[in-house]
Amino acid sequence: MKREYYSNSIAHFIKSDVNEILGILTRNSDFDLGQNQRDAWIEEVNVLQKVLVSYSGSIYFEYSIPRMGKRIDVVLIIGSAIFILEFKVGDKEFSSSALDQVWDYALDLKNFHSSSHDHFIAPILIATNAKNITPVISLTPQSDKVLFPIKSSTETLKNVIDNTLALLDGATIDMTEWEKGRYCPTPTIVEAAMALYRGHSVENISRSDAGAINLTQTSEVVSEIIKSS
Repeated sequence: MKREYYSNSIAHFIKSDVNEILGILTRNSDFDLGQNQRDAWIEEVNVLQKVLVSYSGSIYFEYSIPRMGKRIDVVLIIGSAIFILEFKVGDKEFSSSALDQVWDYALDLKNFHSSSHDHFIAPILIATNAKNITPVISLTPQSDKVLFPIKSSTETLKNVIDNTLALLDGATIDMTEWEKGRYCPTPTIVEAAMALYRGHSVENISRSDAGAINLTQTSEVVSEIIKSS
């Protein structure tokens, strides 16, 4: 089952009619659409069809983040980077909650999406009506290939992508292999408690090998909870 409402190569996306793309997004949507959402999609498509002309790669609209119960506006796979785009259509400012949102998306993909673990991830917050923005592009000190959230307007977005790609090194991401990646969240304490109650180990309810330390810590916490109850 596809995680996104719409996906295509950037080359085909640029050539596609906006109404065709809107139709696919609408058909695949699992919620009631209002005019605001349709207008937002149209603006996102119009912006990206202009910005992405010189790039090759893949584009994904409304990419699902199951653990959070949310969807990323747009994911771009270009070169060695995964770009996470969160649009705030009509906004002039970059709210702390919106920055946290795009940051959470980046960390979620990094930690829980198997084929994103080893790649650079660049979260970008786009306030479409922002003015006089000087985007700052930098990696976190954790050496985990995740960039700090980048503030951008529609006018600076191309430069942000260009400068991000110039900053990074690494092999080009294989889009086919990336799309095969499994989403493997570490169990919550509630899920772990249920598993232990049924006689299973915490590890048995996880599909991720990336969260072994967290699983051990979760198991210890749950065991203490059960002992004290």
